Amino acid sequence: MQGTRDDEPDDLVPSPRGEERMAIEKSFGQTRTEQYLSQLCERTFLNIWAYPNPYKADGKELCDLLVVFESAVFLFFDRESRRFDKPGADVQLTWDRWKKEAITKQIQTAGGAKRYVLTNRDQIYLDAKKQVRLPLEIPVGDLRIYKIIVAHGAMEACKRASAENVYGSLAVTYEANAAASSRPFMVALDKDDPVHLLDTHNLEHVLGELDTLLDLRRYFDAKESAIRRFDCLTYCGEEDLLAHYFFNYDETEQSYRIGPKEDDYNLIMIGEGEWRDFVVSRPYQRRKAANEISYAWDKLIQKTGRNALLGTLGGNSDVFRGQSAIHEMAKEPRVSRRALSQLMFTTINNFPDNATGPMRQMSFLPSFFNDRGYVFLQVYHPNPGDYDTEYRPGRMGMLEIACGAAKLKFPYLKKVIGIAIDAPKYASINSEDFILMDCENWTDAERAHYAAANEKLRFFKTDKLKERRMRVTDFPTTRAKQTGRRPGRNQLCPCGSGKKYKQCHGSNE
Repeated sequence: MQGTRDDEPDDLVPSPRGEERMAIEKSFGQTRTEQYLSQLCERTFLNIWAYPNPYKADGKELCDLLVVFESAVFLFFDRESRRFDKPGADVQLTWDRWKKEAITKQIQTAGGAKRYVLTNRDQIYLDAKKQVRLPLEIPVGDLRIYKIIVAHGAMEACKRASAENVYGSLAVTYEANAAASSRPFMVALDKDDPVHLLDTHNLEHVLGELDTLLDLRRYFDAKESAIRRFDCLTYCGEEDLLAHYFFNYDETEQSYRIGPKEDDYNLIMIGEGEWRDFVVSRPYQRRKAANEISYAWDKLIQKTGRNALLGTLGGNSDVFRGQSAIHEMAKEPRVSRRALSQLMFTTINNFPDNATGPMRQMSFLPSFFNDRGYVFLQVYHPNPGDYDTEYRPGRMGMLEIACGAAKLKFPYLKKVIGIAIDAPKYASINSEDFILMDCENWTDAERAHYAAANEKLRFFKTDKLKERRMRVTDFPTTRAKQTGRRPGRNQLCPCGSGKKYKQCHGSNE
């Protein structure tokens, strides 16, 4: 069992064993466009798993941004070329030079970076002097490596070249013998070793609409599957392919796909305008509104990740090596985070308003993955004693028993993630405790231990606590069917920021 204590990061706090954990300094990008990429990736992949400007053992940059999560590795290469800023230049000549700088060279660099990761995965550093290793562990075995090229500087030229190109995006074709094509603003890419090409316009859309690790990985996997299946995949802009992906849901597989399910086609072409139609649709607008509450889940992970990077995170879990509650929390897709956040808000609102003595409330929250679940525990104590030496250890012990009781109640669970906070209705500040309980191979002794420990606390002993299953869809049919109540605007935000809801996650309402 792994546990963490998430404290406010204002001061460097010693770990429970007495040693200070070193702070980890990350780059935030060296150029304007790299800094923008860093901001987007920090939001999508969260701060523990995204690292701009990592270095190889020879002191040269590996890529412009690296993301590692379990066996998935994302390599980003960002380049801006201003060759199209020169008025009156020959379009074909300028395109050839721009493409060589912004795309072709980056594809070659990406191939070398992929080979380096496969052969030297333990030799990646955060600085050119090789004093700080990448804190994440790239596991031994098969890796899923995604190469992403981000090319800037051609958007206005794209618009000038075609009145139909309303966004200035690069058209892309995946085919054999891709190098033979050199039409301006149409990029032919090798289908046998695909890279993902994004540009100034669609970078934000891809990382914004697919802003969890699982969601983005599923999109890239669906895209690469289509590239392999068909002789040619072509589209007018990555945003149009993304819209096609969202429009193309397979009910049987319960997943999005690119292209038809049948193999009777050898060429797939996505036309201009898919994205334009998609973003004005009511389902898209409902999805955006419904997802707003889900970022409370992200904020819990980000706060704990920030404290880990600062060296202030207590407990005995290693959040950089995968053995942690927030690692499991980060696996959840956006639609799941929406449901989990809604359930947390509901539980917080349902905490009694008239507490006069110690009180706790526990809820069981289902995961997107059937073999795991979450215990969400709120605690209020009018006289907690010393907060760090008495109250917090007591709350952590209670959380552990609640997680054990969840396993006893639902034997199919292989992992239980515990989250404990002070009841926001009564707390002027807040902190979080997390537990990751790996209970796949429980012994009879462990079952007996938690059954005995739960006799007094009696978690899951009432009929009110029943198993919940997720019943949310990525695109809600109506706003009225959203579940979960938000806190009052003057109540503390349940994300743990210490701010009122109206100043935090309710600021846009």
